[in-house]
Amino acid sequence: MKSTHRSFVLALLALCLPATPARAAEPSPSASILVEAEAFADYGGWVLDQQFMDQMGSPFLLAHGLGVPVKDATTKIRVATPGRYHVFVRTRDWVATWNAQGSPGRFQVLVDGKPLATTFGTEGVQWHWQPGGMIDLASPEITLALHDLTGFEGRCDAIVLSRSAAAPPDAGPDLSDYRRRLLGVPEKPADGGNYDLVVVGGGIAGMCTAMSAARLGANVALIQDRPVLGGNNSSEIRVWLNGETNFEPYPHLGDLVREFEPRRRQEIGPASYYDDDRRIAMFRAEKRIRLLLDERVNQVETQGQRIMAVVAQNTRTARRTRITGRWFADCTGDATLGFLAKADYEITERGHQGGSNLWATTDTGKPSPFPRCPWAYDLGQKPFPADPNQWGKWFWESGFDRDPIAEMERMRDNNLRTMYGAWDALKNVRKQYPNHRLTWAAYVMGKRESRRLLGDVVLSREDLIKGKTYADGCVPTSWSIDVHLADPKYVRGFEEDPFISYVASRYEQYKRPFWVPYRCLYSRNVVNLFMAGRDISVTHEALGTTRVQRTNGMMGEVLGMAVSLCKKYGIEPRDVYAGHLDELKQLMRRGVK
Repeated sequence: MKSTHRSFVLALLALCLPATPARAAEPSPSASILVEAEAFADYGGWVLDQQFMDQMGSPFLLAHGLGVPVKDATTKIRVATPGRYHVFVRTRDWVATWNAQGSPGRFQVLVDGKPLATTFGTEGVQWHWQPGGMIDLASPEITLALHDLTGFEGRCDAIVLSRSAAAPPDAGPDLSDYRRRLLGVPEKPADGGNYDLVVVGGGIAGMCTAMSAARLGANVALIQDRPVLGGNNSSEIRVWLNGETNFEPYPHLGDLVREFEPRRRQEIGPASYYDDDRRIAMFRAEKRIRLLLDERVNQVETQGQRIMAVVAQNTRTARRTRITGRWFADCTGDATLGFLAKADYEITERGHQGGSNLWATTDTGKPSPFPRCPWAYDLGQKPFPADPNQWGKWFWESGFDRDPIAEMERMRDNNLRTMYGAWDALKNVRKQYPNHRLTWAAYVMGKRESRRLLGDVVLSREDLIKGKTYADGCVPTSWSIDVHLADPKYVRGFEEDPFISYVASRYEQYKRPFWVPYRCLYSRNVVNLFMAGRDISVTHEALGTTRVQRTNGMMGEVLGMAVSLCKKYGIEPRDVYAGHLDELKQLMRRGVK
């Protein structure tokens, strides 16, 4: 476990703050009004970005327009005390990280349709309160709007209207206290109920864990911080399902994964191909599952070595809900639940696999100009995968030597800056593809590696290569030892943030399938914590084969079976291996009907 990493991230987690909708915000005794951007009544063309809220303190709105300014986000607020107010907007200049020329994330704040004199998103590497001058507020109700000027990733966390000239606190406990005081957030979260199993994370691993456990008799809460299920295989990220299922001697292991398979396959296909609505409907129809979408777990209650409850913050309304359970499953990918519960973990801080933001284009059949991007990577005379069949694919990836938790926003932004630089080079420097335009790009990053929780067995590359047999082998992994590193062909000149990867160990062979032991699927020191997905107990190298989604889904199927045995006998995850392994194998042979 990396203690320095834990201390750093715990300090960042202190920024995770509850908020209330802007239209419900009341002035504090000092006559300051805090308006959270995520609580705007109408997002217009802006999108909600929650993936960095553990680091910067809040969800925020993002103007993800691919170079075309997006429609205004709007909301109404009440002004109880008319008068003259100072304006502060929490934002940042996202390319200032690289000292890049220009500020592509520029936007205005409109008050009753009139723009403030200040243009926002033009300064500051870090999130901070940018002053916006003063304004007279005479009406009891006003309309605020975020007006995007560029379509290039402008971002707004919150707006403060204050009678005081002093800027609000920028970060840490002071900002927490400030937000709580202005918003009147209750100390006690709402009661979200008690469950046999609480699953945190709604990707393929979490979906299969929740559904398997419910069909085998457990009452389940499935908590997902996005509006859709599927994780990397959702319409937000659009990574296709990989890995193979249904191997002997457990030919039904993988049946549940197949139920969740999108009905049409196309790499980076249209949003409709990912069956978001169908998947949600399946969970809404399961009587033993409570599905909580748009809920970010950012607090965990423990007692000794047990998790007792989690607290989730709604990413739109900011209400907080406390959910209690007997067993918990970390299917977050980043091991967020386990980290908060102080489970043992490892993290590869340098040379790890990064993350991708896929993108797509179309030939419009008519001229489709694209603006110059002097703040993006200058690739006009640099090599990059320039063939149309190579645009926006998995190998457009960055973050290999970046902290995959603390520097997530930088990693995502580097991917976008690369995409815009490549498109600028193709369209404006090389004068190619005049009729093509960008039609979609993921703003939610598809990550490959971050924290890995430690179980009673830590699966290694050597285990795979040597074909080590485990008595509790329960999940077949069939993918190559797929470890991504920065491609040396494209690193020169971009050593600080390389952005193209290659598979460093694709040709290392092992006998497939290899059966991952059950003891990799529960925590070694938090007694009631399971895990499934890319945060299971494996080394950095072994993760290269276990992290693909069909394999992750089968982990979830097995966890649901194990939960049913835990409930049947009143035992913990470790006890399933110690005393009920044969019964678990019987369930695996039968499958989840």
